[in-house]
Amino acid sequence: RRSSAALLLAALAVPAVGWILPVAGDAPAGTPTATIALIQGDVPEPGLNFNATRRAVLDNHVRQTLDLAERIQAGTESQPDLVIWPENSSDIDPYRNADAAEQIQRAVAAVGVPILVGAVRVNDDDTLSNVGIVWAPVTGPGQNYVKRHPVPFGEYIPFRDTLEKLFPIVNEVPRDFVGGDEVGLLDADGIQIGDVICFEVAYDGLVRDVVDAGAEVLVVQTNNATFGYTDETYQQLAMGRIRAVEHGRSVLVVSTSGVSAVIDADGSVQEASGLFVPATFVAEIPLRTDRTLASRLGVAPEWVMIGFAVLALVGGAARHSPPPRRLSDAARARRGAA
Repeated sequence: RRSSAALLLAALAVPAVGWILPVAGDAPAGTPTATIALIQGDVPEPGLNFNATRRAVLDNHVRQTLDLAERIQAGTESQPDLVIWPENSSDIDPYRNADAAEQIQRAVAAVGVPILVGAVRVNDDDTLSNVGIVWAPVTGPGQNYVKRHPVPFGEYIPFRDTLEKLFPIVNEVPRDFVGGDEVGLLDADGIQIGDVICFEVAYDGLVRDVVDAGAEVLVVQTNNATFGYTDETYQQLAMGRIRAVEHGRSVLVVSTSGVSAVIDADGSVQEASGLFVPATFVAEIPLRTDRTLASRLGVAPEWVMIGFAVLALVGGAARHSPPPRRLSDAARARRGAA
């Protein structure tokens, strides 16, 4: 009984340590910083038809970026080192549509620094990829991150051949997105960005991968327009706050329609936008390379807790199992006679 109780206490002690350890506060002295702008261009309408009008979403983000460039030139806004657009900020493939590429290049030239663009890329096999592209003023599109975990039934149909025979509605998603296989570490003019796209922020491993790879700031490119005015965007914001504390990094959530936010390493929200309105934030972001205990240990504490809990349950069950029945002298005598 004592050993089972000890194991249970050990399992409870592991998460309790998390309440004792301090969260990341101010960056250490000498930590470099970067001025980063977040652009929320908004969409024509909430819901699944957010991109029904060709190039409307892209034009909104270009317009918002040009407005930022005017304020920079007027001296009323700081010159950023990097501009970040959200997932699907280019609602058409800029690799295949020259007009989209021209508009992005126009915005990049206006601010004079790279823009991390979110776009849907059409692949040679007619599949799609959800990508974040570092678009530079001189060289144009460069390094990119392909979303590693597409959304089942939203971005691709699992078991399509079988399901489309049973449920023809699955053909409403005519082409499947395919996931990438590389970690989302992007170099934007020397700034090491850890990029995750939309609900990837919910995956411990994907976020930890970019920190392990050397990310100095975490970016969540997202398009929440399809969820309308629901709580989904606030749930995602809460996940971003957890990731900030977990890894001791600023988290920049950039959405087409909100909520976009600047989250400090201690999980506090420095700035946040409204829903379905254009918004621009320019913030000074620490570029941190120190690692928290959570970054170093990963999922190990979870497995330790599970192990202790299982051992406690097994030990408790063994101690409470009934003892084997003992045969009486008469019963043993009868068995011996038989």
